[in-house]
Amino acid sequence: MAIDKTPVLKRCRSLGLEPQFLGVDKKSKRKPLHQAHKVSEYGQQLREKQKAKFIYGVLEKPFRNYYEKADRMKGMTGENLMTMLECRLDSVVFRMGFARTRREARQIVDHKFITVNGKAINLPSYQVKAGDVIEVKEGKKSLQRFKDIQEVTGGRMTPEWMDVDHENLKGTITSLPKRAQIDVPVDEMMIVELYSK
Repeated sequence: MAIDKTPVLKRCRSLGLEPQFLGVDKKSKRKPLHQAHKVSEYGQQLREKQKAKFIYGVLEKPFRNYYEKADRMKGMTGENLMTMLECRLDSVVFRMGFARTRREARQIVDHKFITVNGKAINLPSYQVKAGDVIEVKEGKKSLQRFKDIQEVTGGRMTPEWMDVDHENLKGTITSLPKRAQIDVPVDEMMIVELYSK
């Protein structure tokens, strides 16, 4: 699998992103890189797509597949796309506070530390549904790693579309998120315009 080795803060700067959207607390010391020239409409659309791919850790081909699936669904394509990205299992694990960063959430899922409705799932791209119960495996809850994670993520706001029991490392998806409930600085309409050319 292809892995982007670019340092996170450098990539955040180039995309004009705040690192906290990835769960990284560090503040970038340098100012964001500003384009000396005016960015074209296509350039802006491409940047929005790159931001979404970077935040959710999705490569081009799977991202395109998400777009095509979102386009076939009822409702607004852009909103459907953002909902699908937010409902990836790794993103949900991060949102529930079971990981400090999105990359750590992906690793935790990869290592089969997470169960969905009692069944171990190791696919970061697994799509959760309303009513799904996401939990850290019983035998892994006592690990020092999760104690450390809880210290960092304890004060993090939990999105209103999920109900989380932090003490027992367990959460339920109460409903699928609406676009207004997804605090990601991406203009999904630009992504739609880019792909619909």
